[in-house]
Amino acid sequence: MTTEDRPLRIGVIGVGFGATVHVPGFTSEGWEVPIVWGRRFERAKEKAAELGTEAIEDWRHMVTRDDLDAVAVTTPPAAHHEMVMAAFAAGKHVLCEKPFALNAAEACEMRDTARDRGLTAMVAHEFRFAPQRSQIKDLLDEGRIGAPELVSAELLMGRPRPDTPPPYTWAADRSQGGGLLGALGSHYIDGLRHWFGDVAEVGGQLVTRNPARVDADGNPREADTDDTFALNLLFASGVIASMTASSQVSPSLGARITIAGSEGVLVATQRGPNPEPDGVVLAGGAGERELTPLPVDPKYVLIEDDRDQRLAAFRILVREFERGIRGGSSPAPSFDDATACQEVLDAVRAAADSGQTVRLTG
Repeated sequence: MTTEDRPLRIGVIGVGFGATVHVPGFTSEGWEVPIVWGRRFERAKEKAAELGTEAIEDWRHMVTRDDLDAVAVTTPPAAHHEMVMAAFAAGKHVLCEKPFALNAAEACEMRDTARDRGLTAMVAHEFRFAPQRSQIKDLLDEGRIGAPELVSAELLMGRPRPDTPPPYTWAADRSQGGGLLGALGSHYIDGLRHWFGDVAEVGGQLVTRNPARVDADGNPREADTDDTFALNLLFASGVIASMTASSQVSPSLGARITIAGSEGVLVATQRGPNPEPDGVVLAGGAGERELTPLPVDPKYVLIEDDRDQRLAAFRILVREFERGIRGGSSPAPSFDDATACQEVLDAVRAAADSGQTVRLTG
């Protein structure tokens, strides 16, 4: 049986988000997931039993298996480069989680290797396919608000600070790719790039409002990653975008994206960090006094899946990944998109460190 007439088979590296979204997403789309790997083998075995699959002790043995077509990399970002490159060396197609890499140099090497080997390579910026975000893309392309000019995005969330500091993990370590900018800011940067194209100039500030952590022995330790950030983007098209985000705001206020154009305004809101499957776009034409909720065309609601609010968009991403494998392409969001996003992330950090605007070359 050839690839063209059998279900595709994928191994999933990581049993956190991988177990919650990747495995259910792939199996719901008709893929087989015969094997998973986790950093703690006992936990990986428990998750594998719940998911109806098996666990493996060494991810390196997974990527070289002859019975797999692809690998999904869902670990923290510090491991992405090694795992992705090993999968490519074994001839496997790759879906990699975000944040994509520790820096643009790693990202470029992964992108270039995928191109050289002719393998399908995509990054899990699934929110491009959320109904609200897809509808905004079409409205912009149709000229609903004329020429886009200005964007403001705000993400304010959090909970009351606990009496005891949380444990120190990779997410508190900048050298390991932690921080709110990479964790959630990367999704917004990818979304803005999807709507407005390449970024030309970047400014930014990164702040740690609540650095207190405790290590495995209960000793105090401080995080050096951002839990609050602000960024400014100038797109090659002339669009100016700003974003303010924090995980230290209580009560949480969710997110709001406002897009102003020469002939009107679009607004998208959400209750939490991720766009909901039932999100609505508000629109107003130039001179109108109020924004009006737009009806959601059924073409944007391709899948309904109430197990996790991220699953519907992720399953559309899986369909694109399969289309790429069977057709010999890398659909968007590809490693090209992932690298461009990583370059913006690096530029925000450089701007925050230097206090200077960073110009991107492309």
